[in-house]
Amino acid sequence: MEEAIRKADVLIEALPYIKKFHKKIIVIKYGGSILGEEKIRKGVLEDIVFLNFMGLKPVLVHGGGPNISDRIRLSGKKTEFVDGMRVTDEETLVVVEEELQALNDIIVKEISELGAKAASLNGKKAQLIQAEKKKAKIDLGLVGHIVGVNAEIILEELKKDKIAVILPMASDKDKKAYNVNADEAAASVAGALEAEKFVLLTNVKGILRNPEDQHSFISTLTTKEAKGLVEDNIIQQGMIPKVKACIDALKKGVKKTHIIDARTPHGLLLEIFTDQGIGTEIIQ
Repeated sequence: MEEAIRKADVLIEALPYIKKFHKKIIVIKYGGSILGEEKIRKGVLEDIVFLNFMGLKPVLVHGGGPNISDRIRLSGKKTEFVDGMRVTDEETLVVVEEELQALNDIIVKEISELGAKAASLNGKKAQLIQAEKKKAKIDLGLVGHIVGVNAEIILEELKKDKIAVILPMASDKDKKAYNVNADEAAASVAGALEAEKFVLLTNVKGILRNPEDQHSFISTLTTKEAKGLVEDNIIQQGMIPKVKACIDALKKGVKKTHIIDARTPHGLLLEIFTDQGIGTEIIQ
């Protein structure tokens, strides 16, 4: 009986959030580093399907970096990164698209097996994600800087009660394809859709004031505070592009952004439907 009452209390706590976010768009970025772990992926997709059944409109943008790197390494080719971006020639671009599409197919299939409908969307098709060649201190090859998103394509799928599953590629006005950063793509999609929330799923708890001390966890930050932590080298390495993506999404009109640990069982639901949440939220 105690357990049943506790479960009912959880549902009651979730009720105002379910009402508040009904029919609202939630954009979720799922990183390639944790996408390959089947048990974690199954839990994340269960949460996304639950959001869909509760009347929210989830959009999933996924990465695939480790799969791409493994495939390139097996071919005997070297991978070069500059400021976190993979230098991309024609041959590498083919591998990028094939690996992203393979992951996209797995996600769409598993969402279908959980009883929801999913739409597979390739960012380079129909000018869904628009880009131009990225300028950098050295030539990155076929790496794009995102300049626009055709939100209508995604909204059409959401109207059919489908979960949009987007792979992060882009094309320019001449239909030339580009490799784009998945965090940047997800933030741009969230902004174009005027999403209620933008959630980055990662493999760390959130933002810590001291990376060595789990008790230094920060639950809420403003964009100003987040920029200060980057400048002070408290936010470092792989967390920097995630924080920048959150700031970019907020600038584009997204209401709230969140960085959460995908390894926490039902972390997505806990962040959205409970008073406490479990990750770091970044707000204006």
